[in-house]
Amino acid sequence: MNLNLQEGVALAKELNEALAADKPNCDVVICTPFIHLASVAKELNQDIIGLGAENCADKEKGAFTGEVSAEMVKSTGAQYVILGHSERREYYKETPEILKEKVLLALKNGLKVIFCIGESLAEREANKQNEVVKAELEGSVFNLSEEDFRKIIIAYEPIWAIGTGKTATAEQAEEIHAYIRSIVAEKYGQAVAEDTSILYGGSCKASNAPELFAKADIDGGLIGGASLKCADFKGIIDAWKK
Repeated sequence: MNLNLQEGVALAKELNEALAADKPNCDVVICTPFIHLASVAKELNQDIIGLGAENCADKEKGAFTGEVSAEMVKSTGAQYVILGHSERREYYKETPEILKEKVLLALKNGLKVIFCIGESLAEREANKQNEVVKAELEGSVFNLSEEDFRKIIIAYEPIWAIGTGKTATAEQAEEIHAYIRSIVAEKYGQAVAEDTSILYGGSCKASNAPELFAKADIDGGLIGGASLKCADFKGIIDAWKK
């Protein structure tokens, strides 16, 4: 929940211009607050920067005042939606069942889903990170057909490393990314697992992005605060060229 509408549109324009002048060699998507989507869609060249929402409702339509449906998100010109973010799970009590509904509605409306999983500090200290991420996948996305699962991007968030200044080491991140890929392979086969993008989402910045992105099973980043300034975000995008 950052930047008002005018600031958000200005940032999107600045990013679009920067990446048009110096094309990235990776996919770039920005996910904005709902009220920014339609305005930002007009400013982006979606061949360079994709657009997504940070959430959508678990209901299709109707008397759910204040909610924003997957169909509404899609109608703005967005192509992506983030679901299951650790903040949504913690603060808004989104359960695996609620998220399962959200995923189905997002896919039904032609959105690609960036699905977040990850463990808390207590779970990491108890060495339960593998069972936590497996349960989160089983609870909300492993019900999907192979065809639908291929529209899912997984984002691993070590909740203990978000905004705390703690960062998982590149080795810690790679270890759990490799585990996540292995359970996708168990469920959907090796080919699907290889094609699944698994993003790292824990205090990724320009300084540590090259080391993280060099790892075999880290396919990108889900960037938080470092995406709010064009130069900082571009520094991370440029890490793909290294």
